[in-house]
Amino acid sequence: MLSIKKYAAIDIGSNAVRLLISNIIEQEGKPAQFKKSSLVRVPIRLGADVFIKKKISKANEKRMIDTMTAFNLLMKSHKVVMYKACATSAMREAENGNKIANLIAEKAKIDIDIIDGEEEATIIAATDLHAFIDDSKTYLYVDVGGGSTEFSVIHLGKKIVSKSFKIGTVRLLNDIVTNAVWRELELWIKTQVKHYDKIDLIGSGGNINKIFKISGKQIGKPLTYFYLTSYYNKLQSYSYEERITELNLNQDRADVIIPATKIYLSAMKWSGAKDIYVPKIGLSDGIIKSMYYKTVSSVIVD
Repeated sequence: MLSIKKYAAIDIGSNAVRLLISNIIEQEGKPAQFKKSSLVRVPIRLGADVFIKKKISKANEKRMIDTMTAFNLLMKSHKVVMYKACATSAMREAENGNKIANLIAEKAKIDIDIIDGEEEATIIAATDLHAFIDDSKTYLYVDVGGGSTEFSVIHLGKKIVSKSFKIGTVRLLNDIVTNAVWRELELWIKTQVKHYDKIDLIGSGGNINKIFKISGKQIGKPLTYFYLTSYYNKLQSYSYEERITELNLNQDRADVIIPATKIYLSAMKWSGAKDIYVPKIGLSDGIIKSMYYKTVSSVIVD
């Protein structure tokens, strides 16, 4: 007997807001399959408000309500049966984050959980990596966001440790990441990986997905440290406008892709990794899996 249900994950990040709708396919005697049905991304960039002014602006408050209203309608159209909405670094740090979450619940009928960095790292790490990784290896999993980056060490197929750092693309663009935070990250990575002979990176986030697509590499093949360094230097040799017109990057990607690449390269350097694998997964995928396995709360759609 075959059963197909639709779950939705809403990821309210510091750079963009995403709605992922997935089909959960259940067959007797077989493990559940998770297939993406729809992904919508809106580049609201809440972090540009919050990391400088500590508040979400009136303009972005309205955009959030409009976006969440649209997401609610899309979930109804897709006949979603269950959803979870998670807000990360920007709404977590905004003085009016809870107020806006309450407004969205009232006006857009979407309940938002503002999660901390450790919970975010745990949900991301809950994504089933076994289809993408070699269980005999050790990996540093790096998920770069606009406001924070989540790091997890995965050894022999199991998560050993996770930590969230306030180093993200929007923060770096606004020059508000101190040298002390970079040093803390460097020390953490070196301390966590020193017990292992060889480390590979797993990169997730929209920027590394874009770089992987541009590389033309086959799915499952890694990008090398040399390739990523070369591409980073190439990006820096173009102006913001040229990155849009000549490198065909979207305007909301053309600026954040440089600080994102710097984070991945720093993680590779400090861990000694020569390769980075890009399985195209992230917080939204983790939310879907966590809902299915009931490791997080969720909202049942009437």
